[in-house]
Amino acid sequence: MSIVNFPWLTASIFVPILFSAFIIFFKKEENIAKNIALIGSIISFIITLPLYLYFDISNPYMQFTYKAKWIDTLNINYHIGIDGISIFFVLLTAFINFLVILYAYRKDDSINNIAQYLASFMLLSGLMVGVFVSLDAILFYIFFESTLIPMYIIIGIWGGKNRIYAAFKLFIYTFFGSLLLFISLLYLYKISGTFCIIEWYNLNLDYSSQILLFIAFLIAFGIKIPIFPFHTWLPDVHVEAPTTGSIVLASIMLKLGAYGLLRFSLPIVTEACLNLSWIITIISLISIVYVGLIAIVQKDMKKLVAYSSISHMGFVTLGIFMFNDFGIEGALIQMISHGLISSAMFLCIGILYSRNHSREISDYGGITNTMPKFVTFFVLFSMASAGLPGTSGFVGEFLIIIGSMKNNIIISIIAATSLLIGASYSLWMLKRIAFGCNNVVNFQDLDKIEFFILVVLSILVIYIGIYPKPINEIFHNSVHNLLNNLIDK
Repeated sequence: MSIVNFPWLTASIFVPILFSAFIIFFKKEENIAKNIALIGSIISFIITLPLYLYFDISNPYMQFTYKAKWIDTLNINYHIGIDGISIFFVLLTAFINFLVILYAYRKDDSINNIAQYLASFMLLSGLMVGVFVSLDAILFYIFFESTLIPMYIIIGIWGGKNRIYAAFKLFIYTFFGSLLLFISLLYLYKISGTFCIIEWYNLNLDYSSQILLFIAFLIAFGIKIPIFPFHTWLPDVHVEAPTTGSIVLASIMLKLGAYGLLRFSLPIVTEACLNLSWIITIISLISIVYVGLIAIVQKDMKKLVAYSSISHMGFVTLGIFMFNDFGIEGALIQMISHGLISSAMFLCIGILYSRNHSREISDYGGITNTMPKFVTFFVLFSMASAGLPGTSGFVGEFLIIIGSMKNNIIISIIAATSLLIGASYSLWMLKRIAFGCNNVVNFQDLDKIEFFILVVLSILVIYIGIYPKPINEIFHNSVHNLLNNLIDK
């Protein structure tokens, strides 16, 4: 078997899952469990690299595909593959999981049962990769729903004082959307006789069916993103989640919904998407502007960044439903960028919380005098979150604004004006925490692991901001193929 034909995708799914089970065997030996988790996260990330190295950028179709019969009577198959749209999400998932495990590797007395904690993240990583590579709808649904289990456990066991409420709220919201998704998948199976997602792209659905499916997909995936008005669960969950839980939730799990829109809504119910795109546009602009204004008045650091995540994901949905190269490619870069920046921001908040056990902005001030290394990174990521040119935060939003300009100049003006709101809440938080009067004791600056993680994230944020071509050229042909199919339908 050649290195290209090795089942890299299957390994990317099940290696972290197997390691999660292996970690549990050493739950009484914390140091051994932590070492196994770290080694497992490194191996899991390395396994995804050949997908990038051997990816054919000229091929817009699915690559590294594998199909095996699973439930033959229902025509359900273990069918996986990636294209230019999904490849970076597989890489990002494995990469963020490595950083999360590395951060948790530090001694943290607030985390009990560390083996189960690390095993939950390893399991979650494998399940999220499964979502991004599934080409069978039932397989997609199983992975999509299964991601809720370890995240529910992470929040419910290791979260804050209101963790049960937050975990239950997460479950109720996402489960409601999942029921609509499951009904939609069964309907598509009934009229096609297959659960193959790619074959569903060739269906000629009547318009009334498309409308119903469009609504179902919008609610199911919109809750996961989340978009207005389904966004209220996210701030509560972020506040109660442990630092590493917030990192994974913001950087990867929110992307599952946007990925679902690209994989299901646009190619399957194309006519409904084209005719009702104005609804998504309005919802996206509300998410960008209104939720951004809510972020400005937050006093809790985590809530502020949580609301900013909703605002940034509003740019993603706006770009997707512009139906042009600039919009969709900008949305993809925005998702990757947000995955990196949100990880860094929640990590920075977690670092401050570990020093002072408070997330209230008013409890800080002048930490640049005691934590100069930390503040250097905090300034960079705050500016990247605000869309500073030269950072990844600028590239995606700029492309989305250009894409919206091709459709409607008013939409682009509103979206561009909202960048001022992003700068407002980012600078507001930065000024009060990092500068001003010294209201804090002599906090310890970054340790070696914290410094390493923030250096790696800052390099990627700046690299993508200065030279996004290596990313753009990989998903360009797949996006172009998606748009051509929309035109043909």
